[in-house]
Formats: sequence, structure tokens, C-alpha cells
Amino acid sequence: MPFNLNIFKTSSFRLVAAYLLIFALSVGGVLAYVYWNTVVIIERQTDETIRAEVQGLSEQYGLTGLRGLADVIERRSREDQATLYLLVNPDRERIAGNLLGLPPNSMQSMSATNGWIDFPISKNKLGRPEINIARGYYARLAGDYQVLVGRDVDVLRQFRDLIQRVFWVALALSILLGLVGGWLTSRNFLRRVDGIAGTSRNIMAGDLSQRMPIRGSGDEMDRLSLSLNEMLEQIERLMAGMKEVSSNVAHDLKTPLTRTKARVENALRSGKKENFKQALEQTIDETDQLLKTFNALMSIAKAEAGQSREGLVEIDAAAVVADVAELYEPLVEEANGTLHLDIEPTLYARADRQLLAQALTNLLDNALKYGSAEKGLRIDVSARTTNAHIEITVADNGTGIPERDRGRVRDRFVRLDESRTKPGNGLGLALVSSVMR
Repeated sequence: MPFNLNIFKTSSFRLVAAYLLIFALSVGGVLAYVYWNTVVIIERQTDETIRAEVQGLSEQYGLTGLRGLADVIERRSREDQATLYLLVNPDRERIAGNLLGLPPNSMQSMSATNGWIDFPISKNKLGRPEINIARGYYARLAGDYQVLVGRDVDVLRQFRDLIQRVFWVALALSILLGLVGGWLTSRNFLRRVDGIAGTSRNIMAGDLSQRMPIRGSGDEMDRLSLSLNEMLEQIERLMAGMKEVSSNVAHDLKTPLTRTKARVENALRSGKKENFKQALEQTIDETDQLLKTFNALMSIAKAEAGQSREGLVEIDAAAVVADVAELYEPLVEEANGTLHLDIEPTLYARADRQLLAQALTNLLDNALKYGSAEKGLRIDVSARTTNAHIEITVADNGTGIPERDRGRVRDRFVRLDESRTKPGNGLGLALVSSVMR
């Protein structure tokens, strides 16, 4: 993948950069703490030890004089090889100690640093001479004698330099690795975003079968893609439904309009008044059916838009079911069928009484229309409380709806009677579904 400057504009890169800054500050803080608790404290302890040693030698000089001080320095020089000692006379000539003499320009350095001096010393390491750095402190004694005590701090200095190098290298590596990681993460993120954008462009071009790519990792991009795919599936179903609705509307409206037009033309051609009256009556009947279709469409649109929620009140759903069933009982008996009721006494619910009654009416109409007359029509209506919900059921003994069509049959103008010989407009279950939603 070629280098893309848009990577630096992504939110993932900005997030990585923010975490990188926090991480770099954390690394710097940890290394600074390590440096302080090792190098600085060791240097301070070393200086305090040297200063205490000089203080002790000054007190020894006051107690035992020059000879006693020289003996102590000689003995300590033999016993403690790590500590450097030097005692010189007013002419700066060596009297005692394991140093051969004062370092060059030491007096000027001591004056500038209040007695402290860093100076080179020569040591043998594996048979080879080596120059190390020592740190010392001097004091003037009575009689213009001078004493110098020091220690080899070359190892400490090397350790300090190592800590400093580690600090900068770790900081540089953390920044470098963070930038590389941020670039890789952002490249991957941008690639997935580009995939979603490309799919979106194909969908906008008219290919509704396209779906957002899913990796299967379950991350936030996959969850977003899954949500978008569910939305696209819903849109595709709605678009397919719109095409089917257009075809069904054309069929359901064209047939009665064509029939009405032919009836009126025949009446006009006959010239008989009784034909005019019959044509007008039949035209009114056809118009009533068309108005019912449009009223059902308006009810569905109103229910789906949520406008009917304004009429929700506390009602007794059991009473509504019983009233609607009572109205249909004579119709069922007229069709030589039986209507069985199983309704609990009171079922309080927050609902629109008129819409609930209309939904029940549609279901009972379907049961009357598609129940089995050969077996003896039987319709069961029940209303009960199930798992803290009110469940209303209308069932008949007909062939039922095939499982593959149970989702589609709730769409507008969908009728399983492909020949459309039975009365109806395919809006009954669509209205029931909208009311329930």
C-alpha cells in the first residue's frame, strides 16, 4: 500500500499520538526517578563520605599533630585502596598518602568549587595503564598544611552516562515505535474505512446488494459494519416492498377502475335509465372499496409515524377483544362455523382502543376468509397474560401461512392468493403489524 498522508488525519493516528505522548512522559518520569535514586543519591553519599573523612582527619591533626596525622593517612592508604589520600606541606610537597602529588591547577579549581575537585588518576587494569576520574575534597590545616581525600568515581560516572544514554535511547525508541505503530494502525483503520466508503459509493450508484466488509474480529469496525448491513438489508427489503407495492397497487386499482369505466360506457351506450342507475350504484360500491384501500393505507402510515401514540390510554384489552368477538359471532355462525373464546376477566393495557379493535377486526376477517370450510370453520380467540405481557391470539383451522412467507405477508398489498380472486386488498396484516409496532 503506497504511503498515504491521510493517515495522519485519522482519529486512530491522533489517538495513538496522544497515547504515545503519555507513554513517552511516563518513560521519562520512570527513568528520571531511577536516575535520581541511583546516580544522584550515590554521588551525594560519596561526597558526604569524603567530607566526613576530611573532617575526621582535621580532628586527628588537632589531637595528634602532624606526625600522628601522617601515620593515620599512611595506614588508611594501605588498608583502603578505594580511597585516595594526600598530605602536603606548605610548599605543596608530599608528606603522606597514596597520591604522588596534587593534580595540576588543583588549587585554582579548589578555590572555584569550595574545595571540591575532579582530577584524573592512573590505574593498572589487566596490566595496562588506564586513566580514571576521581573526585576529591581538600582542607587547609593549621600551619598551612593541606590534606586531600578523594575517591575513584569513574564507575559511577560511567553508570550515570549509561543511564543518560538509556534515557534518550528509550525515549527515541518509544517515539519511533509509537509512530510506526500508529502508522500501521492508522493504515489498517484507513483501509477499512476506504472499504466502507467504496461499498457506500456502490450502494449510492444503485447496487443495493452490496454489504459492508466484515473481518470477523468483533471489533468496533465490525460492529459498525454489522449495524450498517442490517440497515442496508432493511432498506433493500423496503425497496423491494415498494416495487411490489407499486405493482400490486397498479393491479388492485387498475382492475376496479377499468371495470367502472366499462360499466359506465355500456350504460351510456344503452341509453336506458335503469342501466344508468345500476351503473351508478355499482360505481359507488367500487368507489367505497377504493376508499377503504386508501383509508387503510392512511391508517398504516399514521401508525408507523407514531401519531397514534397520542391516543394511548389505559383500557381493558379483554373488553375490547370480547366486544369485537361478539360482533363477529353471527358471521361465523352464518358460515356454519364456531367461535371459541378464552379471555381473562381484566387485562389492563395502555393502548388505542380504536386501533386495537381495527387490528382484531382484520385478523377475524382473515380467519373467516381463509378458515377451512370443508373441516368445519373453527376460530379461536384468546387473551391472556403471558410472562408479564398481554398476548392476544386469533387462530383458525385453515391451511395457514407458509413459513417462508410469514415475514413478507405483513408488507403492504402482499396477498398469497396470487390470482386475487378472493376479496381484499392485502393491507389487513400490514395494518395489524403497524398497530402492534
